[in-house]
Amino acid sequence: MSPKRILIVEDDREIAELISLHLTDQHYETVRCEDGPSGLNRALNEPFDLIVLDLMLPGMDGFEVCRGIRAQHSYVPILILTSRAEELDRVLGLELGADDYLTKPFSIRELIARVKAIFRRIESVSQMSTGKTESGQIHIGELEIDLEKRKITLEGKPVELTAKEFDLLKLFSSNPGKAYSRERLLNIVWGYQFDGYDHTVNSHINRLRAKIERDPANPRFIKTVWGYGYRFAEREELQQ
Repeated sequence: MSPKRILIVEDDREIAELISLHLTDQHYETVRCEDGPSGLNRALNEPFDLIVLDLMLPGMDGFEVCRGIRAQHSYVPILILTSRAEELDRVLGLELGADDYLTKPFSIRELIARVKAIFRRIESVSQMSTGKTESGQIHIGELEIDLEKRKITLEGKPVELTAKEFDLLKLFSSNPGKAYSRERLLNIVWGYQFDGYDHTVNSHINRLRAKIERDPANPRFIKTVWGYGYRFAEREELQQ
């Protein structure tokens, strides 16, 4: 099996070299960029398993890079790095589709732990797909989900999802009827407890509903479990 490729977009050369050195020691292959435009260009034109993205970059900040990646290359996980302490930056990064964040200064041990957690999370969500068919696809009415290609179509038309939106849909559709609390969804899809970040789940669910529901205010697929969280409709409900 070939090593996982990680793109490091960081303008501080010493930090980038340090990250690259330790990730290489963990048997990952690394590529480095020192500005936003070159980082975005490589992210969109080369295959990577993870992007480590600093927010403060010359030419284009990390928010714009993240936005550009999610617009064109939605499935690749993103770990953002920021020297800013404000909660707003962390929340905005997550809302734009980042998978995790680290605030500088951080320990290399914590960085490696977060990287490994992201890869474990992807594998965990895949293993929880009990509804997977031999072809790697889930068919639910007019909704078709290709688990291998991480693509979905609705009434034959492609729908673009962010990495987190796809992971949520994959988890829900693979376990119809099972209710998940917001805290549980944070733990499964985001990887660990984001205390007080329930609104992150809500906003992702709202955006997902806007993309796959005919009437997001009266959802057919993703149901609200009042006072608890969300669940995917059972097949009997979808046939009504």
